[in-house]
Amino acid sequence: MGRGTWRYAMIVGALAGCMAGPAWAAPKTLVYCAEGSPENFNAALNTSGTTFDATRPLFDGLVEFERGTTKIVPALAERWEISPDGLTYTFHLRRGVKWQSFKDYKPTRDFNADDVLFSLNRQWKADHPYHSISGGGYAFFKSMGLGDLLKVVEKLDDHTVRITLSRPEAPFLADLAMDFANITSAEYADFLMKKGTPERYDQDPVGTGPFRFVVYQKDAQVRYRRFEEHWGGKTPLDNLVFAITPDAAVRYAKLKAGECHLIPYPNPPDLPAIARDPTLTLMEMEGLNVGYLAFQTQKKPFDDKRVRQAINMAVDRKSILDQVFQGSGKSAKNPIPPGVFGYLADNKDYPYDPAKAKALLAEAGYPNGFETDLYAMPVQRPYNPNARRMAEIIQADLAKIGVKVKIVSFEWGEYRKRIQDGDHQMALYGWTGDNGDPDNFMYNLLGCAAAKTSGSNIAKWCHLPYEDLVLKAKQVPDQAARAKLYEQAQRIFKEEAPWVTIAHAVVFEPVSKKVIGYKQSPFNRHQFDGVDLAE
Repeated sequence: MGRGTWRYAMIVGALAGCMAGPAWAAPKTLVYCAEGSPENFNAALNTSGTTFDATRPLFDGLVEFERGTTKIVPALAERWEISPDGLTYTFHLRRGVKWQSFKDYKPTRDFNADDVLFSLNRQWKADHPYHSISGGGYAFFKSMGLGDLLKVVEKLDDHTVRITLSRPEAPFLADLAMDFANITSAEYADFLMKKGTPERYDQDPVGTGPFRFVVYQKDAQVRYRRFEEHWGGKTPLDNLVFAITPDAAVRYAKLKAGECHLIPYPNPPDLPAIARDPTLTLMEMEGLNVGYLAFQTQKKPFDDKRVRQAINMAVDRKSILDQVFQGSGKSAKNPIPPGVFGYLADNKDYPYDPAKAKALLAEAGYPNGFETDLYAMPVQRPYNPNARRMAEIIQADLAKIGVKVKIVSFEWGEYRKRIQDGDHQMALYGWTGDNGDPDNFMYNLLGCAAAKTSGSNIAKWCHLPYEDLVLKAKQVPDQAARAKLYEQAQRIFKEEAPWVTIAHAVVFEPVSKKVIGYKQSPFNRHQFDGVDLAE
């Protein structure tokens, strides 16, 4: 037995020892080789896919996206009504939903309206007792402007919640299906607060999801066990393991050795060999994503759009696609991918023209260029398979017009914090859509609310002509009319150039043929409820 196979056997053996059941029934344990460690286990506090993946087995939302689709389906809300004016949403909650226990906490009641109010008010109300616990960033909630949108969140009875908005919001229901809106336990929060350990709330999670939390060993593994009392019925897997494996080559080696059943973000050069492997299935989907280079537009020289336009002309994006994506990406010119309604197909992109870029820099007052930093992500993401290599190509391109670039990086959590706080001058980043609506890209990434400290608008770009269009698009119920507003906004975006749009990536997922029922998600979610393993 090889060393890696021995480690896998030890994980399975340890989990099997925890399981109750007939002696003859071997537990089914699926191992997912995740690309990074979660920052914590509360999606409301983060915008990172690594954390969303790690919390998804544990929690349910009021509404959710059906696995593998963009269809909104009931979850903890069994049904809902929306008033004709689009301002009032009434949710009728599912009855008999059990909370999980953990260590010394044993729930005394089922899920109810108090949990919904707790989960939303924690993010909304600055005086909420849990608002500042674990840092209290709530980047999604803030970037989407929900603090101003929500008017009243009220409990009508134990199984009915009414949410009243200050204005119509076309994507509101789809927004509630996102991970940040997961429902967490009010009773568990009270229990920990009385014990004087509220910080445990986001590290020792208690949910209603198909799996329950067992243990987290940072940078090593997260272990889950099937939640036997899940309202949706028992999921086929007994155990689920996230084996933290940052290196794509190591993930692939583990997959080939049978140490994991599924890996994300394979290296593009490995794709042909994966496709030929008879033990694997190479799943493929055009991702709802965009990878980009953002300028910190509140810092010189990037407060001048001529500088931003010059950088756009100096970066050879075809070279990036060839060398970094190697056939797994398509050139991006808009902040939304082609699969999203309102995509402006005829938007004119910047040509690769170093001579014109250098002339534009001179016009802006930088004839000899300038010095800048470039933040490069330390992890692979669906929109960027190799940020370091991409940064090196950009560094070489910009040197040709006199711009000297220093490449810097940090641990993933620290990287995200720094760029959301605006510490950078230029930064590589990207986005995978959460709900299929253009608002999720165009307002969440480029709106004024998101430009504040800790917001997801890392360009810190707040441009009122653009802002007016995307705010109006939120309130228009007709999709065709919304699309026209987003088209106008994309023209402004391209002219003002807060980003260099680089690529929309095709998402590949190699999966063992032993895995049954796994579906790729257009939102790049990795979900394992309903998944099984062949004997």
